[in-house]
Amino acid sequence: MPWSPSPGSDPASHPDRHAQAVVPVFFLSDSTGISAETMGNALLIQFPDVRFERTLIPFISTVEQAREVVAQLDAAMAGPVPPLVFTTAAVDEVREELLKTKAPIIDFFGLHMSRVEEQLGARGLREARRLHGVGDVRRYNDRMAAIEFAIEHDDGLGSRGLDRADVVLLAPSRCGKTPTAMYLALQHGLFVANYPLVDEDLETTDLPRPVRDLADRCFGLTTTVVRLSRVRQERRPDSRYASEEQCRFELRRATAIYDRHQLPTVDTSAASVEEIATVVIQTLARQRPRSGDRAQPGHDLRRDGTTRP
Repeated sequence: MPWSPSPGSDPASHPDRHAQAVVPVFFLSDSTGISAETMGNALLIQFPDVRFERTLIPFISTVEQAREVVAQLDAAMAGPVPPLVFTTAAVDEVREELLKTKAPIIDFFGLHMSRVEEQLGARGLREARRLHGVGDVRRYNDRMAAIEFAIEHDDGLGSRGLDRADVVLLAPSRCGKTPTAMYLALQHGLFVANYPLVDEDLETTDLPRPVRDLADRCFGLTTTVVRLSRVRQERRPDSRYASEEQCRFELRRATAIYDRHQLPTVDTSAASVEEIATVVIQTLARQRPRSGDRAQPGHDLRRDGTTRP
């Protein structure tokens, strides 16, 4: 059944109702479940004092599978705390079967699809696996090529073909270059190289030689001394590399390089990889028109606007 507040209920009147209990949460989908998780968690994050136990059930592709899930949800209703269910099932038969559960269910697809269809004056396909599947083969292949590029150019491993990079991430070691590069490649199909600033690079405020001609594609990452020292301690405990003195030196010299070349920067100390990637994309997209590059639709930062081989 679609969720709606029970008659006379007021969530604000029960602030401690689930303060100690764990609330079971189910994310259901006839595809990967990524969308259900993303949208559901965007709501759950607003309740920091509530503990959740999350379960993902993806690829519910038949009515029989949907019935099995409904049985699981109904069984969970017998627990101490009623479950919360999010679904993005697109196939009508599967979604209708899931809605038969006794559990409160938030149907993202059903809530919005009919309204979009009404606005467009057309019926949607209502098929699964269109958002996170292969879909556009050319775009999928582009993302795979971007991942290969990120691996080949991780931590300054290779300089060959560096001019093909859409983005070059600069930072001292352990500031978040690799996960950001991989995320930008996987999610956005961007060719990303990451270059570690080592002691030799930090002796001057010049850009390192391999990226000296790529200043308009460079983005600096920084963090706090305490955070960097703590991360490095996990890798090399009680070493000079992990000392606050060394971390402070590297971050100060890296900032001097960023400032001299007016590179955009982001503090990664308290930001998720998704937030860091969004800042990188939006910042460089705004800069490209000023640097004379042809602006691309959306946040496509590829410099030639073509699909790579």
